[in-house]
Amino acid sequence: MSNAIEARLSELGLTLPDAPAAAANYVPFVRSGSTLYVSGQISMGPDGFITGKVGSDLDVEQGAAAAKACALSLISQVRAACDGDLTRLKRVVKLTGFVNSGPDFTDQPKVINGASDTMVEIFGEAGRHSRSAVSAAALPFNVSVEIEGIFEIA
Repeated sequence: MSNAIEARLSELGLTLPDAPAAAANYVPFVRSGSTLYVSGQISMGPDGFITGKVGSDLDVEQGAAAAKACALSLISQVRAACDGDLTRLKRVVKLTGFVNSGPDFTDQPKVINGASDTMVEIFGEAGRHSRSAVSAAALPFNVSVEIEGIFEIA
């Protein structure tokens, strides 16, 4: 592995997916100075979309796994924005997580913990961030989770 972050990913047994291409009329990320805004990343696994409503089709743990998948896609976008060099990441600033859930489901924060915990496991203190975790009546392609992020980069 070429750096400490790549080594940490390997140690955790995590593999970053290829940075997903934009699916509509937007770009995957925008850099403004040292701030990197990454568009919402939807829950994708090796077999395709992770779909369904959390709380009825998926339990909280499955939702958290979907959020972890979103976190790995976010990191892939950061890597792409930094020309493959994750050491340029200085801090995870904020995550905004959307959970496909019904009106009676209130554990959105537990679901988005799947992404937050992943950021801290990989980046340590630089992975600690502010956050929002909200319910969505529906998400694109019926995915379970979508998360966007703001990062500070060198």
